[in-house]
Amino acid sequence: MGPGLRRDDNCAFGRHMTPLRAGIIAAIVTLVADQASKLWLLNGFDLARRGVVKVTPFFDLVLAWNIGISFGWLQNDSQSAQIALMAVKAVAVIALAIWMARSQTRLATVALGLIIGGAIGNGIDRFAYGAVVDFALFHVEIGGNTYNWYVFNLADVAIVAGVAALLYDSFLGVPAVKAP
Repeated sequence: MGPGLRRDDNCAFGRHMTPLRAGIIAAIVTLVADQASKLWLLNGFDLARRGVVKVTPFFDLVLAWNIGISFGWLQNDSQSAQIALMAVKAVAVIALAIWMARSQTRLATVALGLIIGGAIGNGIDRFAYGAVVDFALFHVEIGGNTYNWYVFNLADVAIVAGVAALLYDSFLGVPAVKAP
């Protein structure tokens, strides 16, 4: 190795990357992908004007403004309720970041990064628009009845994937540092 180079300098994105760095990268990639998709769908694609856009027989793009929390629970558009949701989200992100900094496994740390990136992405929406921008809708038709899933976004996908990875890591993976 040359002067001034550390062992990890040559493999910043390789297998020698620290779990914390991997978690931070997961959070940043999640945040950027989430916000870019929402900005493009709102401003470039103009989803609000287009209405429902059928992508496949089971998937549509549709604009939904979620003023509640996960899955539209606790719908309330008052300013005090929005401030309270933002405060809870900020505390949760701080707690998750502390957990991520203490985590010893790459899977748990990346999972926490996905959750943090998704939470920040949805928090930016709430701050910028007063609601979370949701746009993805899966549905299925059975016997003439259409069954819809909740409308969601990439941040939601990252949060669910992060929680699933944390559950896997907790029950089947190498023991991870527990939540603070």
